[in-house]
Amino acid sequence: MSNTFSNKFMADEKNFALLQSTMWGPNGIRQAEELASHFAITKDMKILDLGCGPGLSSLYLAQEYGAEVFAADLYADPTENYERFQSLGIADKIVPMMIDATLLLPFAKHYFDVIFSVGAYNMFGDNEDMLPKFTSYIKKGGYIAVAFPGLKYDFGDNVPPEMQPFWSVPEVARFVRGIEWWKDLWSKAKGIEIISISEMVCHDIAWKEYLATRNPSVPDEKWDLDMMAAEGGNYFNTIQLIAKVI
Repeated sequence: MSNTFSNKFMADEKNFALLQSTMWGPNGIRQAEELASHFAITKDMKILDLGCGPGLSSLYLAQEYGAEVFAADLYADPTENYERFQSLGIADKIVPMMIDATLLLPFAKHYFDVIFSVGAYNMFGDNEDMLPKFTSYIKKGGYIAVAFPGLKYDFGDNVPPEMQPFWSVPEVARFVRGIEWWKDLWSKAKGIEIISISEMVCHDIAWKEYLATRNPSVPDEKWDLDMMAAEGGNYFNTIQLIAKVI
């Protein structure tokens, strides 16, 4: 595994410092690398990286494949992302944008070869309308590939006692679902061929690398540390869903 893009990127001191300061969740570069390994990406492709946050998945797609990437997020400052891409010498490959994924996207239909999303899709794609909406922007034969935090099984009304303090937050109860729940949702969509619905291999290391950046003296960061300590490897996974538009 030492020759992976993620490990090579992190071996550079400057890159490692950038990664440490910009992770909004489990290592997005490592997740992007695993997600992209399931289908072919070329430098001629246009990719919409939806919910890109600080652009870690976008920089992976641009640096590794030379693809044209539209780095879109509702909360990340596109100017800050642009400056970050400039510092890495890839600003000519990435268009930073501010987009609300729940609204009409400002693109022509069938414009993209791939819609890609790491760590965000569960927060806007959790209903039957969203997948058909997104695939309408993808060329026939293109892909939608997403990865995000999930559960090995849905808790339903039986939330384990150690997780109940964290499930009192409405956003957690809504957005962190089981892999079977997502499989059922995507199986309802027309016009796609599901390539993979599975747990990511990089789940443990991606979380470990993220948690190493958290400061227990900061309440929001301590919350992450406390939640993962309570979970103890028993319930959480990282779910990846990949489908081809047919």
